[in-house]
This record gives sequence, structure tokens and C-alpha cells, in this order.
Amino acid sequence: MKTLAISTLTICGIDELPDNSAREVTHVLSVLDPDRPEIEAFGSYGAHHRVTLRFHDIIDPRPGQVMPAPEHVGEILRFGADLRETATGRASGHLLVHCHMGISRSTAAMLALMAQADPDEHEDGLFARLREIRPQAWPNSVMVGFADEQLGRKGRLTEALRRHYARQLEVQPKYRTWMSELGRGREVELAL
Repeated sequence: MKTLAISTLTICGIDELPDNSAREVTHVLSVLDPDRPEIEAFGSYGAHHRVTLRFHDIIDPRPGQVMPAPEHVGEILRFGADLRETATGRASGHLLVHCHMGISRSTAAMLALMAQADPDEHEDGLFARLREIRPQAWPNSVMVGFADEQLGRKGRLTEALRRHYARQLEVQPKYRTWMSELGRGREVELAL
């Protein structure tokens, strides 16, 4: 398990960012809505490298909203490649990936990064690791699909995502209603 050539992995939502300011975060991947103002919490963080991507947490096109696109996942994977390239220059590190709530876009991004770093790890193992980092993970299926394709996983990430969703519905039954209300019913159906 390469763990992204970095020692600590954190996923959180915007409201949790102030709580992480003292945790010596060295790298941040922010996934924000396009119209979201800059996050002030990072002013209290120490020196860190940060990349910000802007798109909405949707799985079907909506007027006035930006869908996750292959290019966004490509940028996430470039971020991961940069982590790997700079690994020899650091003894440790702390990667924080966040989105609005730390449930969907950020967990999909972290999954993509872990799958990139550990190409031989079984997909179910990747999802188990993801749940250890963020138990409430419900990765954006569109992003996972793009990562699956770009990493050459041949549909295996998407199939493991179905099993992950099914497990999450058992553990957190409220997700069935919540995701459906958010326009993510197709993801709930994937689990059934």
C-alpha cells in the first residue's frame, strides 16, 4: 500500500477545515462549486501546496451547473502524479482533500488518488481504505467512472462502487432518501 507517498490522509467538509489547521497539512486538494468564494480557513494553515478544482456535485446535467468532466479527474490524477514525484523530497506529509461536505466529490477524488498510487490493489480494498478515512463516503459516480477509465481499471472501480453504495445503504439507510432528494437516485439504484 503506497498511500500516495504521503503519511496522513484526511477528507473533510468546509465546516471541518478550521479543525484541521493545526494538523500540519502539507497538501490540499479543494473541490468547490464554481461560485463558491475562496475559503478563508486556509489563512490559518501553515505552508502547504494547494490545488483548487471547481465544479458541482451532480451526476446529470443541470442548467447553470458545471458537471464533473474527464478533465477534472485528469487534474486530480496530475495532482497525484506531482505527489509521487515530490515524495523523495519529504519525510512525511499530510494530504487533505475536501469538498462542501466531505462526502461525494472529495471521496471520489481521494479514491482516484489511491487507485492511481496503488494500481495493483483490489478495488474493494480501495473502498475499504476510503471508508477508514471517511466512513460516510458516497463518491460521485461520474468522477469514479472517469477515474476508472483513465486509470485503465476496465470497469472494476465502477463495479466496486456499486458494492460500496450497497454497503453504505445498509450502514446509513438515510442515504437512500437523501441521495434521491439530491438528484442522485441513479446511484441508489446502482446499489440495488
